[in-house]
Amino acid sequence: MVEDDSALRENTAELLELSNYEVITAPNGRVGIDRARNEDPDIIVCDIMMPEVDGYEVLETLSHDPKTAQIPFVFLSAKTEHKEVRKGMDLGADDYLTKPFEEDELLSALESRLAKSQLLRNEPGDTAAAADESGIRNLHELKNFFDDNGEITHYAKGETIYAEGNHSNYIFLILKGIVKSHKMDESGKELITKLYRPDDFLGFTSLMDNIPYQESATAMEEVELTGIAKNELRQVLGESQNVSIELLNLLTDNLIDAKEQLLQMAYSSVRRKTAQTILQFAAILNKQRDENIKISRYDLASVAGIATESLIRTLSGFKKNGLIEIEGRNIRILDLEGLRAVD
Repeated sequence: MVEDDSALRENTAELLELSNYEVITAPNGRVGIDRARNEDPDIIVCDIMMPEVDGYEVLETLSHDPKTAQIPFVFLSAKTEHKEVRKGMDLGADDYLTKPFEEDELLSALESRLAKSQLLRNEPGDTAAAADESGIRNLHELKNFFDDNGEITHYAKGETIYAEGNHSNYIFLILKGIVKSHKMDESGKELITKLYRPDDFLGFTSLMDNIPYQESATAMEEVELTGIAKNELRQVLGESQNVSIELLNLLTDNLIDAKEQLLQMAYSSVRRKTAQTILQFAAILNKQRDENIKISRYDLASVAGIATESLIRTLSGFKKNGLIEIEGRNIRILDLEGLRAVD
């Protein structure tokens, strides 16, 4: 593991050791290259933003060395822009995890990449042929396919990307900006069903049929998308079983997230709904603890599933309790653990 943040390096190493991994650490890219060559690890987890030698250079150097070229390589970084992810995958990385990450997410990534590496070593002929049949081997390469072959469109803040009832002929990949999907209830109240950020897919309904969109999608800021026609995507997925499985897992995770949000809206208190929604927006917008979250009270209330007036009163209470700071539309989290503990 190559990471210049000593606390994160030590904590993650301890986490992996508790899961029966033997961890070799390096405090910077230069040391990481030397240790990878000398220790012959089974897999490498590497930060991107490091002094002297960054993660991109670590990957590029090791990929040109026959001794280390076949070692699975996973980037671990706070950089979430699509172009940064694309750069890492183009250099040959096997996976890309963003900070902060969940323990299960890291362990799952390591297990799957190690399993795939072992499979390729044990059955080089058939497995390699199957992986290369369509030229797209994993979900990251599918996103690169969208980037290279998709139709680019731009939307201004507040502009509708598609409306409920429109025919769903395209699947989109978000290159820039934040998108909300939303529905209207019987009383005309808007309910935000999900927030999407760069590198997320958008617009899935059915791959087999062009059934209408079941919800609307709107740009929450300036948005750039790339879109692929469904029939073209069906052809790509039909030629790659591995990509189809990864995409299915991604969509399953999205359904689980949606279910958890619905349960929160149905059974949580107004205070907890508000707190969890602030934390959700902070994560989607990739905001750190000391950064402002600029979001309308209407959108916050729509995600939380409460009246705007109730949300405003609750925010005032959070401010008095020292959990957040409010300045105009900006919200800044002051007590992260306190906000998480709200019930």
